[in-house]
Amino acid sequence: MTLNFRAVNDWQPDGLRIQCIDAHTEGEPLRVILSGYPHPAGETILARRRDLQIHHDALRTALMWEPRGHADMYGCIVTEPVSENADFGVIFLHNDGYSTMCGHGIIAVTKVVIETGMFPTSEAEPHIVIDTPAGLVTAYAHIKSGRVQSVRFRNVPSYAHRVNQFVDVPDIGNVRYDVGFGGAYYAYVHAHEVGLETNPEHYRDLMHAGRRIKECIAANMRIEHPFEPDMGFLYGVIFLGAAKSPDAHSRHVCVFADGEVDRSPTGTGVSGRLALLHAKGELAPGERIRIESILGSSFTGRVREELRFGPYKAVIPEIEGRAFITGQHSFILDPNDPFQNGFLLR
Repeated sequence: MTLNFRAVNDWQPDGLRIQCIDAHTEGEPLRVILSGYPHPAGETILARRRDLQIHHDALRTALMWEPRGHADMYGCIVTEPVSENADFGVIFLHNDGYSTMCGHGIIAVTKVVIETGMFPTSEAEPHIVIDTPAGLVTAYAHIKSGRVQSVRFRNVPSYAHRVNQFVDVPDIGNVRYDVGFGGAYYAYVHAHEVGLETNPEHYRDLMHAGRRIKECIAANMRIEHPFEPDMGFLYGVIFLGAAKSPDAHSRHVCVFADGEVDRSPTGTGVSGRLALLHAKGELAPGERIRIESILGSSFTGRVREELRFGPYKAVIPEIEGRAFITGQHSFILDPNDPFQNGFLLR
């Protein structure tokens, strides 16, 4: 018997089809959802994010969880813009819900929309203005021979929220941490102070410690965003370690959402770290530093601008990294599939 491979072109499966392009930024995945997903309602990106949470969350789990994803999957929905000068909007999603901002996601979605022709351009360094739940972000793509070599973005105002705080964590002890905001709130902990190292061999220990530390800090510290109540929560814990490369500043391992471990250095996390270093007088405006991930990949960052953001002395960080497209997918949600909405096993 000879299989007729051409027959698949005429195949009409039952169920909802959702079109996606997958990419990764320095190792961290991004599933860019292009069509088949309901258009979220709302006049702001935060309102649209809320609409997805309330009315369409089963689609998030279907695409982020198994069998189509995994516990560390990450994605974004491309929407119409809400700001007059924005090119499009994005809503970020993960294993536990929806992010307020995502740096690796900005880098990857910029790569995707340019290289697929969705955002046609003939410039060597076009810029794209993107509406995110945290505010407007501007991305700049470095193009060579028709390919996006890297993307840098100017983030939302970022600031030091708390420094030199302590919390008692069962089985770990008294943990020292800072809290910085870079589009989301992170607690920064020196890994060696809790007996850990920022390498892949400590992956599971970092994940479990990050979850416990986040839970204890969230129970003991109230976080209020200056303008948006929906953004006032601790998103993750970032473990700081020594860089392996001699020209890098340090290493980040971010544990966020429900125990997800970021494979990249975390764009919003690097933004918050720049704000903390600047507030402590350890980073001058314009000074570039390179921060590694758990894989040894890296982002570079610098402070572009100083400003006020509500009651805070804030900065505008600029972060740069690379993304790569890994696949184009047409996912099918079969109504007869008992696992159509996904499941998770760790």
